Amino acid sequence: MSLILYGAPLSPFVRTVRVFLAEKGLDHQLENVDPFNQPDWYAELNPLRRIPALRDGDITLADSSVICHYLEERNPELAALCGNGALSRARVSWLEKYADYEVAPLATFTVFRNRLLKPLLGKLCDETAVKGAMQEKLPGHFDYLERTLGDADYFVDNQFSLADIAIACQLVNMRHGGESLDSQRWPRLAAHLERVLQRPALQPILDGERKIILAK
Repeated sequence: MSLILYGAPLSPFVRTVRVFLAEKGLDHQLENVDPFNQPDWYAELNPLRRIPALRDGDITLADSSVICHYLEERNPELAALCGNGALSRARVSWLEKYADYEVAPLATFTVFRNRLLKPLLGKLCDETAVKGAMQEKLPGHFDYLERTLGDADYFVDNQFSLADIAIACQLVNMRHGGESLDSQRWPRLAAHLERVLQRPALQPILDGERKIILAK
């Protein structure tokens, strides 16, 4: 096995790569790296000390987006997950970045971090921040994603892609933090999330995450 993925299972960015690998049918090993207590050697894989990182033989890469796009080009014979054609690839990249840069700071770094991680670290949950994220900041992003999805099952060309994975992975962390989408207000986005969660590639990953959370 040449592919080794480094990171923590509950990270949405690690999850994105794991789902991408599973959808591609690429065998790999997950080596746990605690983002809050990283071994010194991890800096050789990513000098920014962020997760995930990937080792492919003598090749090392960091950043979930970089890794997924590398895997796409590395295995051109497999079904495309980054779009077919210039416009589709650009739209997938845009929505992936939207998930990482706009949704993640709220769904993961506010809701998930406060509700799940802080108590584990002996810190108090900032419910004011969680409330602000859920009631004031995230709704605008959900409105945009609802409009962008429209009547399609998937975001780009109605084909499952990295865009769907990245968005769903952030919403999974929001769910791990005890919050869910209002299916009355955002019915299409809520249905999209459930559709992605039912994919065979994602279900065993989520089962493992639930066991981790219950054990904490």
